[in-house]
Amino acid sequence: MEFKISQKPSVKHRLYIVSDTEKLTQATLTPEEIQYVSASFSNEQSFITINRYNCFIFISLVKDKKTDDQTREACRKAGVEAQALCNKHKIDELTITNLSHRADAAVLMAEGIALANYQFLKYRTEAKKITNTLVRIFFTKESATVKEVTQLSIIINAIYKARTLVNEPLSYLTAEQLGKEITAIGKEGGFKVTVFNKARIEKEGMGGLLSVNRGSIDPPTFTIMEYVPKKAINKKPLVLVGKGVVYDTGGVSLKPTANSMDRMKSDMSGAALVTGAMYAIAQMQLPIHVIALVPATDNRPGENAYVPGDVIKMMSGATVEVLNTDAEGRMLLGDALHFAKRYKPELVIDFATLTGAASAAVGEHGIVCMGTASEQTKQAFRESGFRQYERLVEYPLWDEYGDQIKSDIADIKNIGGATGGAITAGKFLEHFTDYPWMHFDIAGVSFNVAKKGYYPVGGTAYGMRMLLDFVAHMGKS
Repeated sequence: MEFKISQKPSVKHRLYIVSDTEKLTQATLTPEEIQYVSASFSNEQSFITINRYNCFIFISLVKDKKTDDQTREACRKAGVEAQALCNKHKIDELTITNLSHRADAAVLMAEGIALANYQFLKYRTEAKKITNTLVRIFFTKESATVKEVTQLSIIINAIYKARTLVNEPLSYLTAEQLGKEITAIGKEGGFKVTVFNKARIEKEGMGGLLSVNRGSIDPPTFTIMEYVPKKAINKKPLVLVGKGVVYDTGGVSLKPTANSMDRMKSDMSGAALVTGAMYAIAQMQLPIHVIALVPATDNRPGENAYVPGDVIKMMSGATVEVLNTDAEGRMLLGDALHFAKRYKPELVIDFATLTGAASAAVGEHGIVCMGTASEQTKQAFRESGFRQYERLVEYPLWDEYGDQIKSDIADIKNIGGATGGAITAGKFLEHFTDYPWMHFDIAGVSFNVAKKGYYPVGGTAYGMRMLLDFVAHMGKS
């Protein structure tokens, strides 16, 4: 998707954003069209289409909701309607003119259009026939700034990259291929990438990652990304960690296929999210020193697979009693979180499709989070979540949940029982931290089996806009 500011728009198809009927006179509408639109608004319609035969004119009415966050989201959702109509009518270019009282309305609507316009057609033989026609959005000079348009373009590109990584099947995206894809994204985006092979992972003693990999014929990888701006405002780095299980069968604790294993290519959504975020951070040249870590493998029941009852020595030296091989994400994340200690980080943030418990609790409407970061940091995350409408629900990390993962034969066990599953998983991760830390369980929002608003079928990259908003505000503060 391409975005441009046009001094003298020549694109014939136009979208006008208004707050009331008074501004309709500033649009290129005939008196009869203004009367038609006004009557439609009176009948509670908020998105109007005018077919002039040689062009389409769309008029979107922006109404204030209960909160500013809801109004911003309504603008994005109006963009979804515009996107569908543009492609239905084979429109390739659209000019947006903002005549509303909201200065950001055009950018928000374009964001909704672009997010909804994503397609993954790599494996479709009829791809040319079904490719969306809309490829460019123009803004009139009064409707957006160059900075806003540039930033929007970068973020959309980053989200597209993350979604595509999630949508790739294991037949293509092995752990080694994921390392190659991240390396290519780093080269394009302007950040350094280092990929550890299995020998280096063994040398580092990453027992958690290696234990999960034992059932696979494909080797694991551990990828390190680093972006160092010329004038970083943080003396200690911000570290991102993304779960990179490229496919999860559950291992010996095999998952049921229906509604579960069939979408487990998405178990590396955390890895895709932090990779896309690194691309955007580097491209926007945010003044934050950021490192991202991606431990990657598939989880299978073959070869010499680890089994319930095994005791695994982690990179930290801690021992883990494995009671469920499907609780594998926390095993490799434990190693990554311990590895992060060598950077003496200011803050570590992990994203992982970690538990069905988180998905069951809040569904597709938000992210379960928890951590040991300061209340100020948590509040900043909450605000970013509301601004981007990728909202957060914080869970407690009470000591009693830690008691649930105590083991009789090892330091800890990798599951905590039938209750509080999302939190006991978080307590497991906390065991490997000694720094301010936040955990985001994106199990319920990372992958769609049906289109929902501007989130497509497949990978969503849900949470990336929230994260980028948080990092951008770190830069401002």
